[in-house]
Amino acid sequence: MCSYIVEKAALVGSAKGRKGWMRIDTANVYFDHPYYSTLDHVLAIDFTNEGEGGRDRVAVELSADSARALVARILAALASGEAAHEPAHEPANEPAHEPADGRPGRAITDSTTAVA
Repeated sequence: MCSYIVEKAALVGSAKGRKGWMRIDTANVYFDHPYYSTLDHVLAIDFTNEGEGGRDRVAVELSADSARALVARILAALASGEAAHEPAHEPANEPAHEPADGRPGRAITDSTTAVA
């Protein structure tokens, strides 16, 4: 039996569809019978741009295990990517110290950890 329960998420992004790249502003997410997959049930995600009428879409159908694994990898990629791209900064209460070799441009905190 189909549930027709759809979770809708507002997005800012882009996706590559049959006509090429397009802006997307909505993801419709549901767990139900697939349109294409041979599985009994899938987690389906339809990416669309409702702001431009929602005529074009990019769709995926994933097994429940694949969807859970993807969520974990998305969260891991966000965590490591944001950490890698976060601007380095000095701790608020610790002044920068000149390194012992006198070279400018590198600060060493009291714990002797180099800070860019």
